[in-house]
Amino acid sequence: MASPLYGQTLSLQDCIQKALRSHPDIKRFIQQVRSNQKEIDITRADYLPQISIDAEYDLTRTYIFPGNGIFNTKESDGWQAGVTFKQKIWDFARTSSLVNAQEVQQGIAELSLQDARALLAYKVKLQYELVLVQQKAIDVRKHDFQTKEALYKQAKALVDQGLKTRADASRFLSSTSIAQDNLAIAESNFSKALMMLSLYIGEPVSQDTIFEKNSINTEVYSIDEKVVLKESPVLQGLEGKIKQNEYLYQATRASRYGSIDAIASYSHLDTLNAYDATVVGVMLSIPLYTGGRLSAQEEKAFIDKQNAENEYKSKVLELKQDYRTLLYDLKRLQHTIKAKSNQYSSAQQTADVMKGRYREGLATYIEVLDAVAVMSDAELGLLQATYDRSSTIHRLEYLQGKTK
Repeated sequence: MASPLYGQTLSLQDCIQKALRSHPDIKRFIQQVRSNQKEIDITRADYLPQISIDAEYDLTRTYIFPGNGIFNTKESDGWQAGVTFKQKIWDFARTSSLVNAQEVQQGIAELSLQDARALLAYKVKLQYELVLVQQKAIDVRKHDFQTKEALYKQAKALVDQGLKTRADASRFLSSTSIAQDNLAIAESNFSKALMMLSLYIGEPVSQDTIFEKNSINTEVYSIDEKVVLKESPVLQGLEGKIKQNEYLYQATRASRYGSIDAIASYSHLDTLNAYDATVVGVMLSIPLYTGGRLSAQEEKAFIDKQNAENEYKSKVLELKQDYRTLLYDLKRLQHTIKAKSNQYSSAQQTADVMKGRYREGLATYIEVLDAVAVMSDAELGLLQATYDRSSTIHRLEYLQGKTK
């Protein structure tokens, strides 16, 4: 963990970049991409010549010499050494299908990395804006506390002048204590939000860090459903999975026909006699009976291909549902924000009027407290609705794999 950011400005994009650089989930997906690249290299190795060296030394070996219908034996040592060359000529496109499958898997891994980046950016955006919301909630709760504390002092002075009863002062004192407790809760929630943000970006964030006040997203983008389905890295990954399973199915079918290989070897043997042996030729290998293994592998590959197609269709339905639900939420939140804004303006005016009437003895402390409570709730409700709308917009961005 780096040193805390005391009094420094921390932008949303800074947080996203820090999280993308340090978060272990992103590092894990990057390693998976590298691992899949090595899998491609392993599969492609079947295209290249395979050369091996073998050697053998026998301390004791029985040699047999037939002659005149009699077998004579002799015990002696012996050794041999040689080199073997093997080159695949044709395997009915089995290797090429496997290579294609691994290349598609590489693309799937890169799409998974893109989705992981988008998901992490989405979470950081929500957490960063939650910090702003909690910071604003502290201001609201602090103003509520100061207002009620001032009303309590005012009521206490009016009691001393004989203009109000002690019930007024007592009720304001109770409300002041509750407001102070709500302020402590808001400060605790702010500290928790900072802690979560610091875990995402991999370094501590102090409470006096300066955040971008206008980072909460208020602009609603016009996004078409077809664009979401086209840009979704998850859906693109499932499309790749269908192709991958198709290639694996082709490779499994090709395994039935075996392969044709060119072979060449050279060996030197020094037993009772020393001599060289060479082999150059072509070898055809066709599996005749494998205990049902090949047919079972072929059936499994076909089932996996069907499962991938069904998984893709299911994800399309899920994305459509998610997209349309988010649009409905955006429309609802537009009305909610407008209503909350009007409610807050009205509540603010009502609270000011009630405070003035209370000073003149035309309103009770209950009416004043109700007006102040409605004003605070309306302001917090407006803040929450704005945050919900921004979260919905960020969710739409995540569905398209965006990190900014």
